[in-house]
Amino acid sequence: MHRSVVLLSTVALSTAGALVSSGTAQAGARTDLDPGPARWSATDSWSDRRTVLQYWTSQRMLAAQPLAAPAPRRGTRSGAPTQGTPWATRGASATVTRRPPAQRTPWTVHSSAVTTRAASWTSAPAVTTRAASSTGTSAVATLLRAQVPNSPGLRWTDGAAVVRTTGRVFFTTAEGRNSSCSGTAVTSANESVVMTAGHCVKLNGAFHRNWVFVPAFDRGRRPFGTWVASRLLTTQQWNVREDINFDIAAAVVAPLQGRTLTDVVGGQGVAFNQARQRQMYSFGYPAAAPFDGSALIYCSGRAFDDTVMTRDQGLRCGMTGGASGGPWFQGFDESTGLGWLNSVNSFKYNFAPDFMFGPFFGNEAMAVYQAAQRTGAA
Repeated sequence: MHRSVVLLSTVALSTAGALVSSGTAQAGARTDLDPGPARWSATDSWSDRRTVLQYWTSQRMLAAQPLAAPAPRRGTRSGAPTQGTPWATRGASATVTRRPPAQRTPWTVHSSAVTTRAASWTSAPAVTTRAASSTGTSAVATLLRAQVPNSPGLRWTDGAAVVRTTGRVFFTTAEGRNSSCSGTAVTSANESVVMTAGHCVKLNGAFHRNWVFVPAFDRGRRPFGTWVASRLLTTQQWNVREDINFDIAAAVVAPLQGRTLTDVVGGQGVAFNQARQRQMYSFGYPAAAPFDGSALIYCSGRAFDDTVMTRDQGLRCGMTGGASGGPWFQGFDESTGLGWLNSVNSFKYNFAPDFMFGPFFGNEAMAVYQAAQRTGAA
């Protein structure tokens, strides 16, 4: 039996201003074998960055197309990778202490009533793979709908920090295609980290170039500027074999006019190794019907474990293509627009379009974040 998956390409979600939080690891990599996140230089000098800034005109941004990510491969649920670093035993010890929302300093999150609308995107193409499960697609979809409350996707109209910290990502693929994803500004030691999906920095074995982050993008308008990446990072599992379970990445963006990213827009918190099946909020800019990419859309509900092919978490959500890389938040406060980033929009099975899936933020995601926040932004 074959199943298809539709990847939510060109997405963004945001999280709010807490420090990294961590609990019991559920899918951590073995630290004695793990070489650390894969990283590479996006730009090396201010001359390079100026060239990238000049390249991204409003017309090019509006014309950028969504990017399709690869489908889950057979065996991704079994936890037996064919190459690269093996997974650790579930329950590995955590290393970072969680801070409650009231302690979201010293990184200041600027409150704002800014609302945003994104440019129109198209949906990502479907990709086909053979599933590890023998359960019929219609039976699986029916079971999911029966167990998970409906959350088709609603327009976010409450402003607050989630609007400022969420943005579109633009880049050029190795094939020369101008494409887009989304990302989230998060709190970090260097005040310069954007979290997104792995396929938004590298796909089909090739890194993207001309990489920029535009918070609160609005049909070509850039209220908080265009931030050029100096370094890009992703998990070894995504770098080596594009394993959908580790579709996670970070960008370190250079200062703009002497100021760092989160000094300008604020930053969301990040949470790692948290318990599964928690209440989540997911944000993005879907562009395929019935959406048109003009509004920030969100879904909320209790996450569930993918029982079909992967070790990802799922959320009932009707967002369409254009949402990849958008944030999933735990502990999200609707009044402040702040929470802890705990996953990103990654893919959908096309036999169950009402459900979206995102990677578990374990030790691998934490390693990417920590390496990014230790990286100089200039």
